[in-house]
Parts: sequence; structure tokens; C-alpha cells
Amino acid sequence: MTEMTDDTLKIIDRPAKSQLRDVWEQFSAHKGALIGAAFFLFVVLFVLIGPFLWLYDPTFIDIRSRNQGMSFAHPFGTDQLGRDIFARVMKGGQVSLAVGITAMLLSLVVGTGIGVLAGYFKRLDGPLMRFTDLFLALPLLPLLLVIIMLFREKLNGTFGPEGGIFILMVSAIGITSWMQTARIVRGDVLALKEREFVLAAKSIGTPSQRMISRHILPNVLSPILVSATLGIANAIITESALSFLGLGFPPDFPTWGRLLFDATDYMQQYPERVLWPGLAISFTVLAVNYIGDGLRDALDPRIRGR
Repeated sequence: MTEMTDDTLKIIDRPAKSQLRDVWEQFSAHKGALIGAAFFLFVVLFVLIGPFLWLYDPTFIDIRSRNQGMSFAHPFGTDQLGRDIFARVMKGGQVSLAVGITAMLLSLVVGTGIGVLAGYFKRLDGPLMRFTDLFLALPLLPLLLVIIMLFREKLNGTFGPEGGIFILMVSAIGITSWMQTARIVRGDVLALKEREFVLAAKSIGTPSQRMISRHILPNVLSPILVSATLGIANAIITESALSFLGLGFPPDFPTWGRLLFDATDYMQQYPERVLWPGLAISFTVLAVNYIGDGLRDALDPRIRGR
């Protein structure tokens, strides 16, 4: 028997690389995803910590300071009522990100639940997928407008103008954006049902609830996480579009879309007012999309390393 060399012994003694570390190395190799994650973290810190450092109230009206340009006192200038645009962009980011993340979680729960049930239980596959196709066939924007017009006054009367519109926005966006997640999860579950470990668990009488929680859901985590990142971007854009149409939060409660809507009347005289919230929306959505691309490459073993 040939003797093992020192290099061979080193390879054998080397500890196995953890899966989490392997995923991180692959994610960090994606430069766009790394830059996107850093920028998204910067945006989150900017909108959460910034208001504690920048002492201007985003709703404070100072008529004497209205329509001012960029300066040290007001880096983004002031609007037609003298409110500090820099403070309003930070406050608007809080609301837009809160709506995006909460709506994403709602759509993720609904989409994952329907996708798992449709893929695992054959008798539910047909009805649930036809239900999904029905939602996919509905025009999104008119449906959102109808939902807002029907329930806005009721929720505002119950939870107040800010709480009511927040619940309405999250619910409307969440229940109209779960379909892609459901179809992706269903496809993965259908493939997992034929794997050896699932068939072995079935053969020993594992109940369906335990089978889904222990064997199915952990193995569909990759597409769920990718859908989560893309869902945040979709929710931010949808909320901004509704606020831009004047159907979002009240005028004194800024969001990025509301700031765009308020700035359109002064776009010729003060075009920079449209620029700041527009750049915030565009760069945040772009960063989230790059994070989704990086997670897809890192979590999918079939394309890892390309």
C-alpha cells in the first residue's frame, strides 16, 4: 500500500466547509449583489437612524423658507410650504420600506401556502392553480384602485388616516402579488415529492403536516428567499405608483411616491424635487433586484459557480 503524502493528509484533515459559508462565498463573488446589499443596508440605516441625527421635522411648515435651493441648512432644498425635503425623503423611505417589507411578507405567506398545498396534495392542485390563474388574469392596477376606493373610508374610520391606509396598502399589494411565488413553489414541491428521502419518509407513515414542515419547506427555501427580495422591489414600486396617483397616504404623510406626486406641479421650476425621490426609488429597487440575483446564484446548486 502506498504511503500517504503530507499534502494528502492535509486535505483529509481539512474540516468540511459549512453550507452557510459556501453560500456566503458564492454570494460575495457576485459583485452586483454585494454592492446592492451594501446600498440597501445604507438606505435602511439612512431612513431609520437619519431622522434622529437630522433634527428638522418633515411636517414643519416654514413659509419664509419655501422654495429654497440646495444649501447646508437644507441639502435637498425646501418645498412650496417650506418643509425640508431631506427630512421628508428620510421619512418617506421609512414608510415605503415598511410597506414593501410587510406586503412582501404577506404575499410570501399566501404564495408559499398555496404553492405547497397545490404541489403536495394532488386533489388541491387543479382548484388552487385555477384560482392562481384567475388572479394572474386580473388587471393589477384597476383591481388595486377598486380595493382602495371600496375600503379606504372604512379602514380610515377604524384605524385613523395613517394606520388605515397602511393596512389597506399592505393588504392590497400583498393579496395581488403572491401568484408568482405560488407557481414557483408548486413546481419545486412537485419535483421534491419524487425524491428518495420523501418517498422513504412516506413509507414509514410520516403524517403530511410533519412531511411538509420537516422535508418540503426547508428544501424550497431557496426560491422563497429569491421571491422575497423581488417582492420587496415590486411592493415599493406599486406603493409609489399608487401614491403618485394620489391614492396613497395623506398629503402630510410623506412617502417616496407622494413626494413625486407633490413635485410634478413644480417640475419645470424646480426639477430637482422630482430627482431625489425618483433616485431613491430607482436605486433601492435596483439594489434589491441585484440581491435577488445573488441569492439565486448562491442558493441554487445547479448554477452555483457559473
